[in-house]
Amino acid sequence: MKVLVTGATGFTGGHLARHMLAHGHDVAVLVRPTSVDRAAALRNEGAELRVGDLADAVAVARAASGCEVVYHIAATYREAGQGDAAYTRVNVDGTRHVLDAARAGGVRRVVHCSTGGVHGHIEHPPANEDAPLAPGDVYQRSKLEAEQLASAYGAAHGLDVVIARPIGIYGPGDLRFLKMFRGLARGRFPMLGTGQVFYHLTYISDLVRGFQLCGEVAAAAGRTYILAGPEYTTLSDLVALIAAELRVDPPRIKFPVWPVWLAGAACEAVCIPFGIEPPLFRRRVDFYRKSRAFDTTRAREELGYNPTVALKTGIHQTAEWYRGQGLL
Repeated sequence: MKVLVTGATGFTGGHLARHMLAHGHDVAVLVRPTSVDRAAALRNEGAELRVGDLADAVAVARAASGCEVVYHIAATYREAGQGDAAYTRVNVDGTRHVLDAARAGGVRRVVHCSTGGVHGHIEHPPANEDAPLAPGDVYQRSKLEAEQLASAYGAAHGLDVVIARPIGIYGPGDLRFLKMFRGLARGRFPMLGTGQVFYHLTYISDLVRGFQLCGEVAAAAGRTYILAGPEYTTLSDLVALIAAELRVDPPRIKFPVWPVWLAGAACEAVCIPFGIEPPLFRRRVDFYRKSRAFDTTRAREELGYNPTVALKTGIHQTAEWYRGQGLL
């Protein structure tokens, strides 16, 4: 098929574009004018670069032209000093431009990448797609608004839309979990709270296979799927697994959560209005106090989704990549 991948210069979108190329698809990628150089490797591997910004409806329509499936991965993530309007502009309005382009261009299906974060803290783990929606920050709220827009748009205009909610993406090339690995490697990773909240990770190769199934399985039309790894664990056990891989002792001292959370709130209140990176965020503290554990039954039964990378294996491969890059 001819497919379009947005966000291909990012971690997830890049892996997805390469996965689709490896499976024989004709891949185009939407690349911002400022990211053309970063996309050179993808072009050398066979992807067609279609230059444009999600904010430019004409450019997005041009990028989607001739494509059968659009994988909409691009989004703005959490950045210090970025106002709420930026999340709406990229994550919501950009999604609307993708949907308009798909409808106008005769695209067969749009796979919209949301996030498991729309569920917030999981009160009764594991959560499935019908669990309560409780986004906890502006990023998650914008992603929920975008997926609701995509679902409603599909129903109103007869456009085939599939929503994917990935969970805890990690693997070689990811830098979001680097602070955790590096902190443990250097004996500077703080443990807050009991460590008994649940955490769920998804290795990147399992995830992109899930995205491919969302784009290709006929019965997925109009459905929402959680895409998660084969196992979840407590935060304490996750930290212990990573520490063992790094051949260090896990943290022995656990600090209370709430004083640190309040300090994070104070840092944000002082720093963000001035566009300054706060030394501490509440969302970083939420890592220690919110459970994330998910049930992938629907994706397994309806898509044939079968994540195979065990957590211990994925942690080893991720750590090996960090070591090879000199990041630890």
